Amino acid sequence: MTFIVTDSTINTNMVRKDFMLRLMKYKRVLIQLRSLGLERVFSNNLGDAIGISAALVRKDLAKIELQGNRRGGYSIDAMLARLNRLLGGTDAQEAILVGCGNLGRALLNHDAFYKEGIKLIAGFDLMASNHEIGGVPIYEMDRLEEVIRERRVKVALLTVPAAAAAESRDRLLRAGIRGILNFAPMELKCPDGCVIHNVNIGLEIENLFFLVNSLEDQENRETTESGKPSPVEEEASLSEGDFPASPQLFAGEES
Repeated sequence: MTFIVTDSTINTNMVRKDFMLRLMKYKRVLIQLRSLGLERVFSNNLGDAIGISAALVRKDLAKIELQGNRRGGYSIDAMLARLNRLLGGTDAQEAILVGCGNLGRALLNHDAFYKEGIKLIAGFDLMASNHEIGGVPIYEMDRLEEVIRERRVKVALLTVPAAAAAESRDRLLRAGIRGILNFAPMELKCPDGCVIHNVNIGLEIENLFFLVNSLEDQENRETTESGKPSPVEEEASLSEGDFPASPQLFAGEES
């Protein structure tokens, strides 16, 4: 079956980042379900798998012209065919990595990329001491433009130090790269005609601490308002040896 993507199919709302991320998550789940031998899936199954409502799943699928039914659900093969058409086909999409330090090596060794439809075809470093990492060939930086143009690569992962990030971005864009996933510890601006996603791992960890602390503060406020001791107060009380007297604690000894 051939699907034709028209302007009425992909509109402004459909290219929003959150919508596209959900489509990619649907595809990942569907691949896993098909590998288990399943042929059909329901909207609530997909919703549970990625943490959203079944209603939002149905709304997303309707936007890409996929219709299911209450009794039979959706055909997994038909959904994957449609999603592959929208997200880049069935073949693994090729990308390169620049910067083969600790983080770069970890990503090159991450073999789960291929299961997600992504294939790292080359790594680049100023001092390419290794011939390959994780089965991926490693080249000196002077071959960067050559490989990008020969393989028609569109996407690069950037794992260089902050001081080299801007220069590396400019070089990648001049060579024809259209999308960069930037792991360097600095925010890179995105000129017209390309897409840059900045991933600051340190900032993400700080944000996680903030959310955890906010959650604990909220729990403590609710506990205080209810008149019950907070978890911190209970722990302090127990550590001082103030254990509640209970005859049941010693029932085994008395018998």
